[in-house]
Formats: sequence, C-alpha cells, structure tokens
Amino acid sequence: MLESSVWRQYNSENNFRQKLSEFTHIDVLDLISDDKALYGVLKAKLTKKELKLFAMDSAKMSNEEMCAAFSLNEEELVQAKFKLYKKLKQDKTKISLRESNAFSSEDYE
Repeated sequence: MLESSVWRQYNSENNFRQKLSEFTHIDVLDLISDDKALYGVLKAKLTKKELKLFAMDSAKMSNEEMCAAFSLNEEELVQAKFKLYKKLKQDKTKISLRESNAFSSEDYE
C-alpha cells in the first residue's frame, strides 16, 4: 500500500500512521483505519512541501539535506517545521484524521 507515495520515497517502512499519532497525540486505533484514506486526508490537509517535509523529517534526514531539498536556510527550515507541526496539532486537522469522521464509499452512493 502506498508504495509510490512521497512517504515511501524517504521512509523504508510504511509507519506514517505511528508518526501521525505521535505528533497529533491521537491514539493509533482512533485514526482512520484505511491507510489509503488516512494518507488522502493527510494530503488534503498539508501542502505538497509540508507533506514532503513531514516524510523527510520522520525519516530523520539531516537539516542540511532538507535545506538543500527545499532551498531554505536553517532559520526558514525551523519555521517551516514549526508551521507543519502546528498544523498537525490543530483541532480541525485532528478531527479529519479520526476514524469517527471518516466517510465510507457507501456514504456517496
């Protein structure tokens, strides 16, 4: 699942669920159970750059590598990370990631 995603470009394991749980303080069991749907919500809530930064930072890449990838200096990178993790902790983002708010394909039929 999600073999060609931005996440998998930088992470050998498909552990974005655990990383999301860690940063949003939502239990793994409370997150949307379908990985594809959960990743879709994540893509909808974050910009492409933020999603890439989340994947790279979760893969423990060095700040120098991330600065080079985004053409940022150290201060701009720190600000970008702050903005990213602030967005992940917002209530509206956390609500979207919870299983109770997920829509199944049956809801659209």
